[in-house]
Amino acid sequence: MADLSRAHIESFLEMMSAERGAAVNTLASYERDLEDLHSFLAATGKSPLAAGSTDLAAYLGHLGRQGFATSSQARRLSAMRQFYKFLYAEGLRGDDPTAILDAPKKGRALPKTMSEDEVTRLLELAAKEAAEPGPDRISRLRMLALLELLYATGMRVSELVSLPVKVLDQEGRFLMIRGKGNKERLVPLSRAAIAALASYGEARAVMVAKTGDSPWLFPSAGKEGYLPRQVFARDLKGLAARAGLKAAAISPHVMRHAFASHLLQNGADLRVVQELLGHSDISTTQIYTHVLEERLRELVEMHHPLAKQAKNRD
Repeated sequence: MADLSRAHIESFLEMMSAERGAAVNTLASYERDLEDLHSFLAATGKSPLAAGSTDLAAYLGHLGRQGFATSSQARRLSAMRQFYKFLYAEGLRGDDPTAILDAPKKGRALPKTMSEDEVTRLLELAAKEAAEPGPDRISRLRMLALLELLYATGMRVSELVSLPVKVLDQEGRFLMIRGKGNKERLVPLSRAAIAALASYGEARAVMVAKTGDSPWLFPSAGKEGYLPRQVFARDLKGLAARAGLKAAAISPHVMRHAFASHLLQNGADLRVVQELLGHSDISTTQIYTHVLEERLRELVEMHHPLAKQAKNRD
């Protein structure tokens, strides 16, 4: 490292220690990061003192291509900002080249989901178990109704377990859901969901005739009066295990994601999915755009004439 660059970095580290009280580990991290920056710039004939915004942006791009996580890139940028603010404050530079640099954007984690085959296996087993006689059949009918409603509507688990009993009185294939902020939305029901709801409703009527009615569709002895979502999640994992699926990866929220992903895979518009999920902002729904991108790529590869020609050459 050039003596001048080393002297500036050492002065910066001394300031961070004496004036900011930076910890030893923090100082060591700053030193490593700035030395790495120096090495990158030296390969292009530049020094940290003479580097411009374009040079520093190129360094961040280099980190990205090297596979550094956005959190690591952000830490390097933070070290650069501190260093160049120091140089500016000391009169060693007339500007701060980091002022116009944007922090690397963190990619949103893709939601866990299920394949259509996995959902089918889950629903088929739930239907098979619900058809079996026994004293706990109402619990199995309840599970089938919960799953069919969840996959048909994509509603939040809190919305699902707290559905009112008047849902059984409605006619038609639409369900009114009261979501966050008491906002209501209308969602369509599948024929399978309607049938499962009807079967459960009949068994429920027999049960409440003995125990007393409840204002909730899925009553419980708990303090809320309706089925706790934790109980539903636990029972769902049990069903998943019996279906030969990885129970740890399946939850009511994962099925909500599956609902959205499968709609998009089969051609639904993102705005429609936004309405069905009850998202107030389209940006929340855009986490599913990876599904759209993959579907568009497949469509292009399947139907574009140039893609067909390339495939034929292969």
